[in-house]
Amino acid sequence: MENRNKTLLEIFLTFLRIGAFTFGGGYAMIPLIQKETVEKHGWISDRDILEIVAIAESTPGPIAVNSATFVGYRVCGFTGALCATLGVVLPSFLVITAIAFVLREFQSMKVVQYAFFGIRAGVLALILKALWSMYRQCPKNPVSYAIAAGSFILAAILNVNVLLVLILCAAAGFLASTISLRRAES
Repeated sequence: MENRNKTLLEIFLTFLRIGAFTFGGGYAMIPLIQKETVEKHGWISDRDILEIVAIAESTPGPIAVNSATFVGYRVCGFTGALCATLGVVLPSFLVITAIAFVLREFQSMKVVQYAFFGIRAGVLALILKALWSMYRQCPKNPVSYAIAAGSFILAAILNVNVLLVLILCAAAGFLASTISLRRAES
């Protein structure tokens, strides 16, 4: 029991460190998660980390949080998953809470308002970059363009729930692929 508690504490502290000192988003955390969990602690293998990243990438939520949860679960079950998840999200939670408190105190200052104007412009640029990257990876055919245009109209103009739009897009993509495969077989 004492050994398990020590491992749980190590899991928490390891992911706390990863969450506190990794900048650049979830993908930037993956090499550090691999180094800590495979090389330093030997909790999992390189093959395990590849599987965990693949699963974390395909499940809803941030990849770093999902990876931490899966590693913690592999090492110490549910409690390990809880410790790893808390460890990796706690630094961000504390920083965001502090920033929110500070911003509330200074939000009426012109310099803060101007800073947020710049931040919004920067965020827009990052969103456009992500959009461009996804566009390059998306198949370029009339069906893809129709799905993209339809989903934009549904979500942005008609205010249809985004989850419903995603389900409809998945169904349309599945249907189009099925029809295309059947035509290719004929």
